[in-house]
Amino acid sequence: MENPFDDTYFMKKALQEAEVAFEKGEIPVGAVIVVDNRVIARAHNLTELLNDVTAHAEMQAITAASNFLGGKYLQKCTLYVTLEPCQMCAGALYWSQISHVVFGAKDEKRGCGAVGAQLHPKTTIKGGVLANEAATLIKKFFMEKRNLN
Repeated sequence: MENPFDDTYFMKKALQEAEVAFEKGEIPVGAVIVVDNRVIARAHNLTELLNDVTAHAEMQAITAASNFLGGKYLQKCTLYVTLEPCQMCAGALYWSQISHVVFGAKDEKRGCGAVGAQLHPKTTIKGGVLANEAATLIKKFFMEKRNLN
């Protein structure tokens, strides 16, 4: 029997968070952190609401997961995020020692791969899961922003 809790399943949860961000006028990036097929943290960008450039979805999710687990290390956890993490988020993920990062759309300009940011040596990274859905939402957001200005 096939495991229903695969990367696509959890990326859909992250996309739901991105939709919440979109509705709030935030850049639509969503994230969930999973351990043992259980979502322990959900987050989306809050940079506008909090007036905080560090309030990326990944940063919010790391904090929530650490609080849930009662510790700063996220070993045995997987982050699902709709957009490739930036250099700042990659640094936080490095220090959290998260085991796996799965992202949707690639960020050609600011993504950790483009800028050469490194994750922890034991962290695996996989991209392209529901990439079209994630990229479409981000493009829609910026098209609407441009049309309003």
